[in-house]
Amino acid sequence: MSAASARVRQFWRAPALHALLHQCVAFFAAIAILAALELRGIAPPHLLGAALIQGALAAMLSAWRRLAPWWLPIQLLFAPALVAMHGLQLPPLLFLGLFILLLLLYWSSFRTQVPYYPSTKAVWQAVAGLLPPHRPLRCIDIGSGFGGLVLHLAAMRPDSLIAGIELAPLPWLVSRLRARLQHSRARFMRGDYLDLDFADYDVVFAYLSPAAMPALWEKAHSEMRPGTLLLSHEFAIPGRAADLVVAPRRNAPVLYGWRMQAQAVPFSLCGNDAGP
Repeated sequence: MSAASARVRQFWRAPALHALLHQCVAFFAAIAILAALELRGIAPPHLLGAALIQGALAAMLSAWRRLAPWWLPIQLLFAPALVAMHGLQLPPLLFLGLFILLLLLYWSSFRTQVPYYPSTKAVWQAVAGLLPPHRPLRCIDIGSGFGGLVLHLAAMRPDSLIAGIELAPLPWLVSRLRARLQHSRARFMRGDYLDLDFADYDVVFAYLSPAAMPALWEKAHSEMRPGTLLLSHEFAIPGRAADLVVAPRRNAPVLYGWRMQAQAVPFSLCGNDAGP
C-alpha cells in the first residue's frame, strides 16, 4: 500500500471525522424534532435544551456506530458546551488563538489518531541501553514531538545518525531550535513517517497510539532489514509477541521491542516455468 493511499484510508477511518458527521446528522435531526413540536403547538425548549437534544442524538448515533466509549460524553456535551461558552461573551480572538495553538500542536491527529505523548528521561535511557554498541547506527524517532529522545541519543551516541520526524509544525520547530541552541548533531524532519523508507534505519522508535500499531507493524515488517530493531513505548502490536520488554521505571508503561527477521521466500524448482 502506498503512503498516499494509507493516508486516505486513515482520513476516512478517523473517529473524529465520524464524530463530526454524527454531530451534523444530529443537528438536522434536532431541528426536525423542534419543528415538529412547534407544529403541534408545543413550545420548543430554549437554546440550551435544544443543544442537549442534539448532544443526546449525536451520542446515541455514535454508540450505534460503535465509536469508543469515551466519545459518548464528548458527543453529548459538545453542543451544550458551545452554547455555554457563547454565553460567557469571551473575545472571539481568544478562541482563534486557542484554535491556532492547538492546530500547530496537534495538526492532523484527527487523521493519524496519534496525540502528543511526551516520553520521559527514563525511557530515553532505556532506549539508549538497547542500541547496539561499537558501531555507527541510523536511528529515528517517528513522531519525535519536542525532540527530547532524539537530542538525548545524539548526545549519547555521537558516532551515529539520530533523527526525528514530526508532522505537527510547533513541536518540529521547537525541536529544531533546541538542536541549534545545543549544537546537537540530531536531525529533525517535518513530515509523515509513512513517507519514510524504514530500510534506511537500524532502529525505529515509536510512541504513537493503539490505533496506529497494526499499520506500523505492516510497514516495519515489509521495509525494515533483518536484524534491525523496532521499539514502541507503552503500546504493543496486537497479535505480535515482543522479543524484548523493558520497564524503564516501576509501575510505569514498558518499552517493547521486535527484532526483524528475514522474510521467507517461496521455494520453487528451477526451470519449472520454462518450456521443454
